[in-house]
Amino acid sequence: MIKVIGVRFRTAGKIYFFDPGKLTIKRGDHVIVETARGIEYGTVVGDPREVEEKSVIQPLKPVLRIATERDDEQEAANKVKEKEAFKICLEKIRKHGLEMKLIDAEYTFDNNKVLFYFTADGRIDFRELVKDLAAVFKTRIELRQIGVRDETKILGGIGICGRELCCHRHLSEFVPVSIKMAKEQNLSLNPTKISGVCGRLMCCLKHEEDTYEELNRRLPNVGDHVTTEDGLKGEVHSVNVLRQLVKVIVEVGDEKEIQEYRVEQLRFKRKHKHNKVDVQDEELKELEKLEKQEGKSKLDDN
Repeated sequence: MIKVIGVRFRTAGKIYFFDPGKLTIKRGDHVIVETARGIEYGTVVGDPREVEEKSVIQPLKPVLRIATERDDEQEAANKVKEKEAFKICLEKIRKHGLEMKLIDAEYTFDNNKVLFYFTADGRIDFRELVKDLAAVFKTRIELRQIGVRDETKILGGIGICGRELCCHRHLSEFVPVSIKMAKEQNLSLNPTKISGVCGRLMCCLKHEEDTYEELNRRLPNVGDHVTTEDGLKGEVHSVNVLRQLVKVIVEVGDEKEIQEYRVEQLRFKRKHKHNKVDVQDEELKELEKLEKQEGKSKLDDN
């Protein structure tokens, strides 16, 4: 076992492990650490804890120091400089006529490098742009092309639920999301209803997937034949997954009625396949398009 602390460098960014050494560090502290990009200013997201050595990328770098008041002032000054760098880079992009969308500018803590994040439909030849920027900032310049999901994560926003976007608020890394999850949760298969601000499938489809899989496993499919506890046979009309209720079309005398039962009141052959979902041709085309975008997004993010 090895003692580590987790450090973030951006809001909802990936957590990196560092060796706290003999320093007394607690959650919420700001620390100065050495990374592959240089000296960085980060926020501690948890108290020191012990983890298995195999779960840590070696060599584990130590925390240089707990951030001082002077370090805090320098970080604040860097944030001001980043806004100015963003404006300058925008002007240079217009000057060179490049088809790229600038998303963010970021200084390393020691000002050894300026990073510019952008999106574009294809590859961009930005060699002349880098030369211009290097002449202005007199330091190393890095332009990094990102995907639409990363763009949304950086910029943030409000989702259709009315709350702050999951990716910007708490998701450290993007989780795989598929159309199958929307089907499992009986959601509308209209792409506009299950897509996030980024245009990709909503990350929150993953949040309740395990619960819905377990609940659906206990229920019959629509159209299945079941037997009620009072001996009536019928066909499943609809199911309420969360309440575990099933509406069944049963014959009472010469008439058919729809009656509601708790799942434990029914006998049926349990199936492990997913509920059938009727998809119109137009919806199917939209879904296939969305699936292709998801596949492309995973390549972009990698």
